[in-house]
Amino acid sequence: MNASTQGQARPELTIKRVLDAPRELVYACWTQEEHMKNWFFPKGFTVPHSQADVRPGGSYRSCLRAPDGTDHWVGGVYRELTPPEKIVFTHAWQDEAGNSEHETVVTITLDPVEDGKTRLTFHQAFFLSDASRDGHAEGWNESLDGLETYLEGGKAA
Repeated sequence: MNASTQGQARPELTIKRVLDAPRELVYACWTQEEHMKNWFFPKGFTVPHSQADVRPGGSYRSCLRAPDGTDHWVGGVYRELTPPEKIVFTHAWQDEAGNSEHETVVTITLDPVEDGKTRLTFHQAFFLSDASRDGHAEGWNESLDGLETYLEGGKAA
């Protein structure tokens, strides 16, 4: 490690939410296509392509279409699935051919809390810049807003 990188913090993202649903359902929303297709995208985005092999070592790849029509490809590999408490997967933006440059690791932990609710802790690391982390924070918070709406019986925007 050289002097210019020593001691520099590597940006991370942590988001915490309490969801009004049992953790088994919240876990299913992260791992089952019939749930994911209803919320797993930022506000205003659509998903014209999505495939996932949800098992340790399995991969996923999706195309997120922005409101302006721009396609954003993302993919990764599931590293750990511990129902109904933990999900770990890699996350990398890709070009249309599936090539990626930087990969982060997402860890979702689900803890039961009072009244049948679930505390979701979302952690993503490490980003190349604060700006990248902040952009992901916006997108993930919009997606989690959609998850809350979906769990309340509504349709995510």
